Amino acid sequence: MSAALATRSDAIAAAGLTVRHTTSPGGAWVEGNQELVCRMVDNVMENAIVHNDEGGWIQVATGTCGPLACLTVETGGKLLDQEQVEQLIQPFRRLRADRTGSDNGAGLGLSIVAAVAEAHGGTLDLTARADGGLRVGIALPPAHRFPSAGELA
Repeated sequence: MSAALATRSDAIAAAGLTVRHTTSPGGAWVEGNQELVCRMVDNVMENAIVHNDEGGWIQVATGTCGPLACLTVETGGKLLDQEQVEQLIQPFRRLRADRTGSDNGAGLGLSIVAAVAEAHGGTLDLTARADGGLRVGIALPPAHRFPSAGELA
């Protein structure tokens, strides 16, 4: 997650976004295809930046939720309709530009996120926040073993 944020630091600064990232002690490890999991995280972060209000905020939490490894990304913004939000995992589905403040993208980002989560035995949950904005929750099965320091290098 830190790498996804660092890669987008210029875009975050240009939009005047405030980012808060919390990680539970010990973090959370998952097994899977590194390229796909990174793509999943990148898509979520890209959406959080592009479909945000100028001067808005992003809250990222990584860690465990029960027996699962979890990533939660929340943004503020305009009020969204939950029924429309639930359709965002369908390919080429986007909210109208007047609702999101953006006309960027083809509408594939969250469908890719859903497919990657499912391929790894996990789930994607999209929730329109009562105060505006979106909550994206990804839950994945945890790794059966944790990498050693040498494997992380």
